[in-house]
Amino acid sequence: MMQEFKDFIAKGNVMDMAVGIIIGAAFTAIVKSMVGDLINPFVGLFMGGVDFTNLYVVLAGEVAEGASLEAAREAGAAVFAWGAFVMAVINFLIIAFVVFMLVRYVKKVKEAAEKQEEAAAEEAPAGPSELDVLLEIRDSLKK
Repeated sequence: MMQEFKDFIAKGNVMDMAVGIIIGAAFTAIVKSMVGDLINPFVGLFMGGVDFTNLYVVLAGEVAEGASLEAAREAGAAVFAWGAFVMAVINFLIIAFVVFMLVRYVKKVKEAAEKQEEAAAEEAPAGPSELDVLLEIRDSLKK
């Protein structure tokens, strides 16, 4: 059983997946920082400085007028935090677009590298094909 487990772990697919998850977790921090620290301020600027995060409706309980969402939750009020949801959707769309652009760029780089490899392979002198060699052997045997 241990040998089977070692064989399973040593397979390339499992190792590739593990590396992908680790890189993905590190990349998530970078993308979140980019969205939160670089892109969201511009979105807020274009929307007149409106931050949807603290917009909510009190369903039950007492909350001071103009209190933040966090203060309303700490007060024990039941709140419908629609602003936080809207910001989550906006952040998701921004993150999805950034990831799309990165994947698109990586795809273009891979395609360019493949084209260079194909061009190099075409430039290399082509030797005789298998059919040519077999025909030459046949002709030699006939003599």
